[in-house]
Amino acid sequence: MTDTSTTPVRLGVIGGSGVYQMDGAEIVAEYDLETPFGRPSDKVVHARIGDRAVFFLPRHGKGHRIMPSQINFRANIHALKQLDVTHVLAVSAVGIMKEHIKPGEMVVPDQLFDRTKGIRPSTFFGDGIVGHVSMADPFCNDLRQIALQAAQQCGATVHDGGTYVCMEGPQFSTRAESHFYRGAVDAAVIGMTAVPEAMLAREAEMGYAMLAMGTDYDCWHEEEDDVSVEAVLEIVHKNATLGNDIVKAAARLMPADTDCACLHAARHAVITAPDAVSDEAKERLALLYGKYFTPS
Repeated sequence: MTDTSTTPVRLGVIGGSGVYQMDGAEIVAEYDLETPFGRPSDKVVHARIGDRAVFFLPRHGKGHRIMPSQINFRANIHALKQLDVTHVLAVSAVGIMKEHIKPGEMVVPDQLFDRTKGIRPSTFFGDGIVGHVSMADPFCNDLRQIALQAAQQCGATVHDGGTYVCMEGPQFSTRAESHFYRGAVDAAVIGMTAVPEAMLAREAEMGYAMLAMGTDYDCWHEEEDDVSVEAVLEIVHKNATLGNDIVKAAARLMPADTDCACLHAARHAVITAPDAVSDEAKERLALLYGKYFTPS
């Protein structure tokens, strides 16, 4: 049966390189949260943009002190879920894999290719409970459209769609890898953080989309310099204000409520027999799936 009820929208923002805080927003509160999966990257900042509440979390922590492979993605997503966030807009610096995309331009990807190495915990399931969610379309299209509209309103050059390749890092690609991603995967951008962030948001029944800021041409472009931290930071610093403006515009464009399918993505995910799910697992996952553990 399809759920036709609507849910009040609450926007969470996970800021990456260059977007470490909500500049120009009224700060209402800060939350120092604990989760069953440990502590998130930093405190969650409750900001107000116009009449909209936004919950901001710096992915790498303040001062950019946490490497991509060491981010506690599960705690980050769980912390936002504790605050009743329904949709997560991620902001990330990315390498560019297409000639028509220029440094400083934005991309709102619609597909994801995982090239991480399995060292990042990528699911809330396990330890006595098995569940599977669909990742056929990993990004929430409703939120994608809002991100695109917000970028256009702010005067950004923004590209609709494309595949985001997520590599492990922290090193940048080899030249062979870069050419492989362009050819075999047809990648539009490459980064280090969308996995498992997108997967966990889906398991947590939250809409997830990404505003990807193109900073460099990785190392495939024969007429451009290979990627370097200096080149990335130069573009990030130039576009920090624009990125913040797009986030604020997106907050204002969010609807008051939603019937987004992402909010029911785990309804049929759990395949472990109810009487085989331990009390510990039920307690650990109560916030995420407690409504499904209780017979209707």
